[in-house]
Amino acid sequence: MTHFGVIDLGSNSARLSIWQIDGNHQPHEVLKLKEMVRLSEDMGPEQTLKPAAIARTLAALQRFSAAAKAFPELTLEAYATAAVRQAGNQKAFLRQVKAETGLTITVIPGTREAELDYLGVVNTLPIQNALIMDTGGASTELILVQNRKLIHRVSLPVGSVNLSERFLDADVVRPAQLFNLITEFSSMLNGIWWLRKALNLPIVALGGSNRTLAKIQRRREQRGSYEDIHGYRMATTAANKIYADILDKDLVARKEVPGLSKFRADIIVGGLTPVITMIRYLDSDRLLFSQYGLREGALYSYLNANELGQEA
Repeated sequence: MTHFGVIDLGSNSARLSIWQIDGNHQPHEVLKLKEMVRLSEDMGPEQTLKPAAIARTLAALQRFSAAAKAFPELTLEAYATAAVRQAGNQKAFLRQVKAETGLTITVIPGTREAELDYLGVVNTLPIQNALIMDTGGASTELILVQNRKLIHRVSLPVGSVNLSERFLDADVVRPAQLFNLITEFSSMLNGIWWLRKALNLPIVALGGSNRTLAKIQRRREQRGSYEDIHGYRMATTAANKIYADILDKDLVARKEVPGLSKFRADIIVGGLTPVITMIRYLDSDRLLFSQYGLREGALYSYLNANELGQEA
């Protein structure tokens, strides 16, 4: 049996997934790890990865590297996204990762991240026409899907961590701060000429902040497994209500919201504002949530390439 694995080094979290590939070329997930590293913390206008964030990230990658050694015949791909993509000290960081963990990290452009998100979604959900929206820690990917095909995609250099740091107080969000954030993000949307083609389409939501909406709603509905949100549908009226409830709370109260991770409570307003703004921009009436994105997209890209190789 061969194995395939992906490390996704994001701006807020680092994740590792490993699949066993059986004789019929079918994947079976055998390991999933997640560490909240907040790599983009305090990067500031100089866009520099800071020592504390680097230390947290290196510790997580060392654990990932050690865990991966247990799987024979492993093809391991490691990708870094927005935080490393934007970092002025990117090369020094990658050299340090290689020296201390043995991992070679590939920094992918936002357009490739969007393509992998699309592959992860379209291979696991029965969507036809939709806007895929992946809100990460320091970037937001938008992908227009028509007849299950990727038509347009773009990566915006804003996400839950850097929007929160730029615009919002961590404790109580003031109205003027929120207004400035929404104005900034809306201005970005106005510059995407093809986005109006997504009017009234459902939004397929990826990313930890967006998935928090589904987890909170499933808790409110008292569903058994509130973490199992892949394919879960939510009316945008319910999303708006959750957003309003969170806005009404200070940091201490947000940490007590069922379904909202305490680690994410300080950035959840900044993390949810993009999708809430998009709901209004597109006049969309429903959200569809996906737990699968970049890592699963890389898996399907690998499987497709290997199938073609076998046929040749």
